[in-house]
Amino acid sequence: MTNNLEAFLYQLSSIFLWPALVLIIIALAYSIFSLGLLIMDTWFRRQGNKRTKLSDYAQNKSLITDDFELWIVRRLELLRLTSRITPLLGLVATLIPMGPALLALAESDTATIGQSMVMAFSGVTLALIAASLSFWILNIRRRWLFEELRLIEIEQQIPVSGAL
Repeated sequence: MTNNLEAFLYQLSSIFLWPALVLIIIALAYSIFSLGLLIMDTWFRRQGNKRTKLSDYAQNKSLITDDFELWIVRRLELLRLTSRITPLLGLVATLIPMGPALLALAESDTATIGQSMVMAFSGVTLALIAASLSFWILNIRRRWLFEELRLIEIEQQIPVSGAL
């Protein structure tokens, strides 16, 4: 009975290996794409254009800082999720192949051990690269957007203080 339960649990968990690996690849592609956008935005900022869609959003709204902060949070949500969830997917992609690797170790089947370990370490490595890139990009973008928000607040307060 224990062997049947173990086999069932392994089969159930192994269902999640390929979806985890696919999500890791998607996260890595998104992180690389976001890095490209960050490089482009860096170039635009060095040219003197430090305004984003936040400034366009601010032109259509009266100044309520909470609305702008909510806009920033929404804009950065996918980067935030990628930086936090991808390491967990990497852990899943590591642990699932470790079961067959440990069984192969008991049987001295080095080929199976090698195949399982390659998949396990590749999954976690790609996941950590994607998470690191997205975390780095998230922090730079957050700083830029809050700097722009501060400029918007200052610009919208100038006419009020000048009228006094």
